Amino acid sequence: MASFTEQLANFFGTKGTDTSLRELFISELKGMYYAEKQIADALPEMAEAATTDVVREAFQQHLGETRNQINRLEQIFQQLGLEADEKTCNAADGLVDDGNVVISETDSGSLTRDAGLIIAGQKVEHHEIAAYGSLHSLARLLGYHEAARLIEESLEEEKNTDRKLTEVAESFINERAKMESDSDDDTDRDGLRNQMRDTVREGDYGQTNRWQQQTGTSRSGITGSGTEENVGAETWQNRDENREWDNDTDRPSSTSNPYRGTTDPTAGGPGF
Repeated sequence: MASFTEQLANFFGTKGTDTSLRELFISELKGMYYAEKQIADALPEMAEAATTDVVREAFQQHLGETRNQINRLEQIFQQLGLEADEKTCNAADGLVDDGNVVISETDSGSLTRDAGLIIAGQKVEHHEIAAYGSLHSLARLLGYHEAARLIEESLEEEKNTDRKLTEVAESFINERAKMESDSDDDTDRDGLRNQMRDTVREGDYGQTNRWQQQTGTSRSGITGSGTEENVGAETWQNRDENREWDNDTDRPSSTSNPYRGTTDPTAGGPGF
């Protein structure tokens, strides 16, 4: 039975159109090269604007991955005997602009800003997943096996980043952003932010039960839009295999919780 790649080749009749398909592949490669460079320029600003350390560090980590992805694209150009070149990607420009709008339209130091930044970040990830997925299929179809391997590495990084952002959003950012927006006035909102920061310092990362008991609220589910694999099936709270728990408090121990310690995880963001 013919493989999927062979079936795809037969469907498109690539035996007579390899040249045009190669040109399409190169064109998309140039667009991705441009997009990754724009994203690499935007991520430091998004990280700086983040309220919590966990969101800031997620963007900083992905900045390192993005730089590696740029290097992989340059390797592919070299394998094809081409000089690395860019082609404007309007989609990437628009997504970067969306992130800037989030920063300009949300309050500095708010959890609402972090929820918005995660949404903006996941929009970027979904674009990259689609683009790398298409490039991967074309590379296999054209017999560029080493290029396909490099593209697959970047594709998996984008999927992992998307999943991580969903986990962060659903662990506490979205719920507390909702509580923040439910406050009646600026005084109540500032007091709530201080209370939430104190709770995060205590190590209440990903635990919403305490807030549910006090407020009757549950996870808001603002972010998390469908390309995440298995995230919906297992909640952050139940992933015991990745955590160490304190028997007396049923909360993460200081060895596994990024918020434990003397450093305020919300310190360093704008306005604080």
